Amino acid sequence: GGRWEGFTHLCSVSLRTDSGIGHELAKYLDRLGFIVFAGVLNKKGPGAEELKRSCSQRLSILQMDITNSAHVKEAYLKVTEEVKNAGLWGVVNNAGIMGLIADGELLPMSAYTQCMDVNFFGTVRVSKTFLPLLRKSKGRLVNISSMAGGIPMPMYAAYGASKAAVSMFSGVMRQELSKWGIKVATLHPSGFRTGILGTPELWDEQERNLLENLTPDVKRDYGEDYILALKTILSHMPAFCGSDLSPVLCDVRHALLAKSPCGLYTPGKNSYKYLCLFSYFPLRFYDFFIRRLQNIEIVPRALREPEMKCKNA
Repeated sequence: GGRWEGFTHLCSVSLRTDSGIGHELAKYLDRLGFIVFAGVLNKKGPGAEELKRSCSQRLSILQMDITNSAHVKEAYLKVTEEVKNAGLWGVVNNAGIMGLIADGELLPMSAYTQCMDVNFFGTVRVSKTFLPLLRKSKGRLVNISSMAGGIPMPMYAAYGASKAAVSMFSGVMRQELSKWGIKVATLHPSGFRTGILGTPELWDEQERNLLENLTPDVKRDYGEDYILALKTILSHMPAFCGSDLSPVLCDVRHALLAKSPCGLYTPGKNSYKYLCLFSYFPLRFYDFFIRRLQNIEIVPRALREPEMKCKNA
C-alpha cells in the first residue's frame, strides 16, 4: 500500500525471537513482506529452527545475547552490511524476563539485577547501537514494555521496575529523536501466554535461590509455607492470560507503518482501563481495586499469629 512507498528496504530487527511475542512477531512481519533480522539467544535452538522452516528467505537469524555488548555490536555490523546505505526502518525491542513472582522484600538482589540487565539495559544497549541506522531512514523504534511497567502491581517489584524504566526511556527517546525524524512507540501489553512465566523446573530453582538468600527474621515473619505457596500464583496465571497475540502484533505493525503512530499502545484485556484507574483515581481506590482483583489468599505467618491467638483464646 501507499505506506510502503519510498522505502528501498523495509527492514526490522526483532529481539528476541526464540519464543513468545518475538517469535510470532518475526513470522508476522515476514508474512507482511518485511526483511526481518530476528535476534535469538540460541541460533541452534528450536525457536530459531522453527523460524527457518516457516519463514521466507528474507528472514535472517542473528545470534545475540542483548546483555552482551560484543554480541549486539556484531549483530549491528551484520545488519549494516546487509542494508548498506538504505538504513534500517524499524527496531523492535521485545526481549524480557519475569523471574519469580514474590513480595519485593523476599526477592534476592540477583532478581532485580537480572530483570534490569535484560529488560532495561538490554533495550537501551540495542537501541543505542542501532540508532545510526534508524537515522538514515528516519525510521521507527518500538519498545515493548508491560502493563506492569505503567501501574504498580503486588508481586512484580523487580519485573515492574525494569519495565517502568523501559517506558520512561522510551518516552524520553520519543521526545529527543523527533528532531531526527525517528518515531518512538511503547507497548504496554496486558497478560498474554508467551512463556515468560517459565517452567515448574525454573520456579523450583528460583524458589531455592529465594529461600537461600533470606535473612532469618524475614524467613520467620513470612513463613516458609507462605513462600512455597507463591508458586500457586504462577501456576494459576495462564488461566487469566490471552492466547491470541494478534492485538500485540497489530499494534507493532501500526507503530512501524502508520504515518502518525501512537506514542503508547495498550494491547490486551483491561490494560488501558487499569492505566486510567491508576492515573485518574485516588491511590487508595486503586490499591483497593488491585487487592480485590488479585485476591491473594495466602498471608505471611507473622500476620496470621494474632488471628490464631484470638481463636485459641
